[in-house]
Amino acid sequence: MPVGTKNTIIQGGGMHHIAIQTRDWDESMRFYRDVLGMKVVAEFGSETRKIVLLDMGDGSHMELFQPTAETKAPGSEAPNDPVFHFALATTDTRGATEHVRQAGYQVTVEPKDVDLAGQMNVTISFFVGPNGEVIEFFQVNE
Repeated sequence: MPVGTKNTIIQGGGMHHIAIQTRDWDESMRFYRDVLGMKVVAEFGSETRKIVLLDMGDGSHMELFQPTAETKAPGSEAPNDPVFHFALATTDTRGATEHVRQAGYQVTVEPKDVDLAGQMNVTISFFVGPNGEVIEFFQVNE
């Protein structure tokens, strides 16, 4: 497929981010931010679990999830561990979600609007791919 070819099914389609469930928060931040040069574009989460969104340099992102006591416990890993999920960019999360639902895939989180700690407004949804992989549709709202 030639570079720059547009997705004619998922509007605004492309890679938005890959989410990693870290084992060592400080080392992961050092690696992705300091060694690889990714810039923090949003920090959110809760008091018990930090989450950051890092720009990889081309507009695609890496999302890091701080480990919790549960995620560090043996056997507690997510199905795609340490890849938590990957997010596909779209300009129409609701339409894209309905498209995969009609194709027979399980939607696990219906489209919803989310404010990422006042730093970014997005519309997201999640579904399960054909191999059990967790996939997110991610729409940045201007």
